[in-house]
Amino acid sequence: MTDALPGDAPEPARSGLGRASAILASGTLVSRILGFVKVIVLAATIGQVASVPADAFAVGNQLPNNIYALIAGGLLGAILVPQIVRAGLHDDGGQRYINKIVTLGSVSFIVITIGVTLLAPVLVAVYAASDSGGGRGFSDEGIALATAFAYWCLPQVLFYALYSLLGEVLNARKVFGPFTWAPVVNNVVVIGSLVLFQVLFGGASDNSDVGVWDASRIAVLAGTATLGVAAQAFVLVFFWRRAGLSYRPDFQWRGVGLARTGKAAGWVFGMILVTQLAGVVQSQVATLATGEGASSTALANSWLIFMLPHSVIAVSIATAYFTRMSGHATTGDFAGVRADVRSSLTAIGLFITFASIALLVVAFPFARAFESGGFDNVAAMAIVIMAFAIGLVPFSAVFVLQRVFYSLEDTRTPFFIETAKAGVFVAGAFACTRLPVEFIVFGIALVTVLASLVQFVLTFLLLRRHLGPIGGRFLVRRHAQYLVGALVAGAAGAGVLAATGGYTPAGFGQSSLVAAVAVIALAGIVMLAVYAAVLLLMRNPDAAGALSKVTARIRRSR
Repeated sequence: MTDALPGDAPEPARSGLGRASAILASGTLVSRILGFVKVIVLAATIGQVASVPADAFAVGNQLPNNIYALIAGGLLGAILVPQIVRAGLHDDGGQRYINKIVTLGSVSFIVITIGVTLLAPVLVAVYAASDSGGGRGFSDEGIALATAFAYWCLPQVLFYALYSLLGEVLNARKVFGPFTWAPVVNNVVVIGSLVLFQVLFGGASDNSDVGVWDASRIAVLAGTATLGVAAQAFVLVFFWRRAGLSYRPDFQWRGVGLARTGKAAGWVFGMILVTQLAGVVQSQVATLATGEGASSTALANSWLIFMLPHSVIAVSIATAYFTRMSGHATTGDFAGVRADVRSSLTAIGLFITFASIALLVVAFPFARAFESGGFDNVAAMAIVIMAFAIGLVPFSAVFVLQRVFYSLEDTRTPFFIETAKAGVFVAGAFACTRLPVEFIVFGIALVTVLASLVQFVLTFLLLRRHLGPIGGRFLVRRHAQYLVGALVAGAAGAGVLAATGGYTPAGFGQSSLVAAVAVIALAGIVMLAVYAAVLLLMRNPDAAGALSKVTARIRRSR
């Protein structure tokens, strides 16, 4: 029985995409693991829950990400890949277009970075809530520290932008590995710098008071964070010849489709602007809990945990499919696009559904890996992780569906969808200000899930109207099977956690970082085995296909 719908092309062969996805996933996985190590070491260095210096650094170090996302983030991924694929049909293989866009981007990023760095005090005031007498938000000393961090961190805007610009060019040329492996360099640099910081200035207990933060502490912590991002960007330069590219600055920015790119980019910029306005509201609301409970740092670290399966699985698979979707859309092969949508969503859903339930199960020991300040602090972070985990499947599905619109060069529809999502989020975030301070960040996580669910429903319905039937019933059946298997696996994992003390203050799973990691690994192995067994008993073809690929690879390696 075929999964194809009437009039559709047959499901595409996945061998090439599988290799590309594996390369992307392996680099992302190593990077994310090192990212966890980095955050764990950072928490041991400056604290996490109820730590004003940690929240000040979270604000200052997040600003370049926010600014970069506003000026370039989505534009580069959503617009450049289809345009570079199209430019590859030119007689020069797209070289002129790439020279022009890299030159224009570099000049623009330098000017913007200088401007936003000078505006550091204004940006901190926009993103951080100040204590106006109600006992919520940053004190004047906390705002001053966040501003000092921001001056050191905002130059990261330039390096994030160059990393994405150079990386998206490589992705469009089907050289996928460097883009996902480059962050490994960043994490290694920052981990080394945090170890140096502890040698020089001590750990969290020595750095929890705002008053001890002098110029040398600020420079070592924030300056080396920027150094790591710079290393991440410049390592990509060494891979351009492998993609058959050379670079020559070209300041003649007319021609080879730049006007067309600008038209498409307008809607994407609007979408990112809406997203960042919602981000300002989120930051302002989250920092109301600074110094009192889970605030900006706990929210960011919980999001990092949430993003691990999304980045390793969804982003890796979707990135590999995106280039092919763009090729199908360019030739008007909508049947091929529909097949890509179904294939990518089932491939992602098979793993993401399991990851969602698994995160719910291991949230407490996962939080213990980041937090050593007592079980109350662990619980404060764990409930935030659990809230985010609920929305993992729709969040990852939206990532794929948005890129289908981009491959069709429709950036207008995602803008209106994002506006609706932002409206839901902002309304919910303002409602969170009425919560007790210890539940503010938990409320923000739940509101994020609700907004993602609204976004998914709107995106799917509008894409179906654009492309025609894309197999909604088929996708629901497959995901229902994934959910049943994941719930059974989750029950088994919860039993393991209960038996090993992962949920109790005096239990083994909460006794140390090593113990927490051990029980997570044990529960994860049990859950994965049960999940695979249940799906195989239900004769799920996706699970059977994944298992056959793994066993075949094991045989080849012998």
